[in-house]
Amino acid sequence: MQATFQAVIEKLKQSGKAAVWQGIQRGIEREALRIKENGTLAPGDHPQELGKTLTHPTITTDYSENLLEFITPVATDIETTLEQLRDIHCVTYKAIGEELLWPMSMPCYIGSDDDIRIAKYGDSHSGRMKSLYRRGLTYRYGATMQVIAGVHYNFSVSDAMWKELASIEDVRNDQDFRTERYFALIRNFKRIAWVIPYLFGASPALCKSFFSQTNNEAILQTWNFDTVGKGTVYLPYGTSLRMSDLGYTNKEQATLKITYNSLQEYVAGLRRAITTPSQQFSKIGVKVGDDYRQLNDNILQIENEFYSPIRPKQTARDGETPSQALERGGIEYVEIRALDVNPFSDVGITAQQMHFLDLMLLYCLLQSSDEMSWEQQQQADKNFTKVVMQGRDPRLSLQQNGNERLMADWLEELFADFTPLAKALDESAKDKRYQNHLADLYEWVLNPESTLSGQILQLLKEEDRDNSSLGMQLAKQYRAELNNRSLSYYEEKNFADWALESERAFEDRYEQDNNVDFDTFLANYFKQAARSGQKSD
Repeated sequence: MQATFQAVIEKLKQSGKAAVWQGIQRGIEREALRIKENGTLAPGDHPQELGKTLTHPTITTDYSENLLEFITPVATDIETTLEQLRDIHCVTYKAIGEELLWPMSMPCYIGSDDDIRIAKYGDSHSGRMKSLYRRGLTYRYGATMQVIAGVHYNFSVSDAMWKELASIEDVRNDQDFRTERYFALIRNFKRIAWVIPYLFGASPALCKSFFSQTNNEAILQTWNFDTVGKGTVYLPYGTSLRMSDLGYTNKEQATLKITYNSLQEYVAGLRRAITTPSQQFSKIGVKVGDDYRQLNDNILQIENEFYSPIRPKQTARDGETPSQALERGGIEYVEIRALDVNPFSDVGITAQQMHFLDLMLLYCLLQSSDEMSWEQQQQADKNFTKVVMQGRDPRLSLQQNGNERLMADWLEELFADFTPLAKALDESAKDKRYQNHLADLYEWVLNPESTLSGQILQLLKEEDRDNSSLGMQLAKQYRAELNNRSLSYYEEKNFADWALESERAFEDRYEQDNNVDFDTFLANYFKQAARSGQKSD
């Protein structure tokens, strides 16, 4: 039987091992649109000097040719991760010249979907498949929705933590134990995921043109949007419109009822998604004449199309799908996908946010976690959506265990639970960073207007200015700061070497892939994807 939350913390502290607390491993993935000085999308190709996006380890593209994605390696120190991310930004700014990086999640002004060019990954079959997948997303959801940017936080605890937890529970510290506990973390995260848009939601407003590009005008009538500036709309209590139905959604995914009670359940749900034909998407067609429109007409083309605020992850080997990697190696880390880009940070995320996410995720790991029925999961998702749309309403209530309660009271309770974790982490590091950040964020609990979304709306309403005006001001400020900054973690040679290595790997990939025709390559891929992964010994 699992010990109580407080008892687990005390037993972990009694181990006296700093590595239990200090060995947290983290990584950041930050997306950012390249834009021109006039606030519109940059039309050019990805800069050649940054290397090949198909094979570069730290700088690639996401959906479009101008939607950059920056990836930090795994590190155990928050400041190290931020230095790495800042260096990646610096090198990128030098490569893009007069262009800027858009500092917000919701895109700048987009005149037409035609302005958005799908990312190119070269003529290897792997590269063609990546671009075709994105073409399928365009047909399915439209291009504008796909250039919404976010920040992903990758998190895992130390081997020392796992060893102590297994000892406390008197179980074997093996792959099954860790995977089971990570799924417990995921279920607890689903229960309180709404905390993230409340504190860190940073997209309460957006350009009105977004609605016409995404055929979402009906939402303007459903919700009581207000207007500020010349063409910006916002929800008075909104926090993260990026995470609402305005963002990337696939309503047919809900019919699959993908749950998180076990690895077998989760993988089975994903496999249903990539093998079940979609009535809606079959109307698009797959290969019309010689023209591919999507990879297939299933509910998901591939597993990456499944959207969730959190994902279980295992580093995939060559040729493995995400679920096959999980079956082979269990959960290696979790990926938090609910974070908006923080406009008040030059790299989209702050140390304060990272410290808080550590606390929240450790709480989710160490707290007991009952299995979650589909109905309970749906209720948790409804709580999340309420906070996304109305989170700064001080009277907002949510459902907890079938009962209605004020969100503010629930937040107070959670912050009280986070406090002993903050103390334990600080004692092991002999400082007070976690406690200080938690105390600062507690002020946001007491005053919703102190949150990121509250700060943004205050700036917009005080001067009756547009979201785009604020975004451009911050973008120009960050470009100036980062262009005047020297690299602090990496050296220029590191990036030159990575670019060269990406070129070589790109050529190798072509040689490896293109020994069969593209149709055969795709057929082989999906045949392989249908198989189960082989569990590691």
